[in-house]
Amino acid sequence: MHDIRMIRDNPEAFDATLARRGLSGVSSDILAIDTARRAAIQAAEAALAERNAASKQVGAAKAKGDDAEFERLRALVAAKKDEIAALEAEAKAADEKLTEILLTLPNLPHDDVPDGADEADNVEIHRWGTPRTLDFAPKEHYELPAVQGAMDFETAAKLSGSRFVILSAATARLHRALAQFMLDTHVEEHGLTEVITPVLVKSETMLGTGQLPKFAEDSYQTTNGWWLIPTAEVTLTSIPAGEIMDESYLPRRYTAHTNCFRSEAGSAGRDTAGMLRQHQFEKVEMVSVVHPEESRAELDRMTECAQAILEKLGLPYRTVVLCTGDMGFGAQRTHDIEVWLPGQNTYREISSCSTCGDFQARRMNARFRPAEGKPEFVHTLNGSGLAVGRALIAVLENYQEPDGAVTIPEVLVPYMRGKTRIEADGTLS
Repeated sequence: MHDIRMIRDNPEAFDATLARRGLSGVSSDILAIDTARRAAIQAAEAALAERNAASKQVGAAKAKGDDAEFERLRALVAAKKDEIAALEAEAKAADEKLTEILLTLPNLPHDDVPDGADEADNVEIHRWGTPRTLDFAPKEHYELPAVQGAMDFETAAKLSGSRFVILSAATARLHRALAQFMLDTHVEEHGLTEVITPVLVKSETMLGTGQLPKFAEDSYQTTNGWWLIPTAEVTLTSIPAGEIMDESYLPRRYTAHTNCFRSEAGSAGRDTAGMLRQHQFEKVEMVSVVHPEESRAELDRMTECAQAILEKLGLPYRTVVLCTGDMGFGAQRTHDIEVWLPGQNTYREISSCSTCGDFQARRMNARFRPAEGKPEFVHTLNGSGLAVGRALIAVLENYQEPDGAVTIPEVLVPYMRGKTRIEADGTLS
């Protein structure tokens, strides 16, 4: 959420920055509501002062036996009470309207974010690895003989509908191994703290990280009001919500492996084949809570943590900085990491790392107390480290063999109890 004082002091700059995200002339409506709200508050305070002064005079008039003055003052007190109530209601309504607008406005992009309309305008900033040269036509993950019967979309559809999958046998084991490997790497090498969080959260938790109110249709809500998390970003980022931390508490770096749930309401017809876009999937998430001066450097650090997973797996990738038209709602700058998928002959997103500045911290009121001065809002960052299902897809496609088998990446062999291949019949060897 945006600081109303910043908008009040720099409306032109605010509008110019939001215009980079396709919004124009926003500040005029905001400031009109803010002016009305502040006027109502000031009028209520003035009326309260008049009522208090009159209340003090009521007793004196009665003591003097001045009945006319006593009745006038008593009527004035009653009238001011009604006036104050009306003005406070007016201020409250304006405040709610102002908050409603501010909650639906996206974050302001960093100056170094490229302008653009969509993913075609994203800018590549890093590339690692060379796609393997295959002397056979590569298959997509769900076509591989090694996963036939172990990647079951039909039974999942019978149980739950489209965009679900049942994994079994060696494929399920490889999926589990990937998640374990990611967690161990982030904890032991990258210094993140492993956390197990709920997957059901309250509306205010979703509101704090920016999933509500704008993206309610993209998530699932239970009949008693809980929401299924679309990512562990929601829970991990919300750990310091409503708190004032000591400066020494920062930075905090978390990681969690959770199921994630998304309705994919805005992606009808996209990536319907295979496991690329599911309603339920697993992800190892990274979240950092840092001092404002450290957030930009932390984004680079987080990006390197995600890239390291792919490098250890031997998976070629490229990293792009998203343009203003492709960037997420709460982000100031985003680095997308795209892994090479030979079955599609293209790079596909497997991680998205973003710095949100104080955008989420303001919504959830998460602050720290510096050595000197008043409490300040922390900065928050989040990133996939990685999406487990998409990592499974990438391993299956990049390590496929002409006989239909899949070689297991060396770094995962210990997690597979020494097995090095998924044979074409689905068995481990």
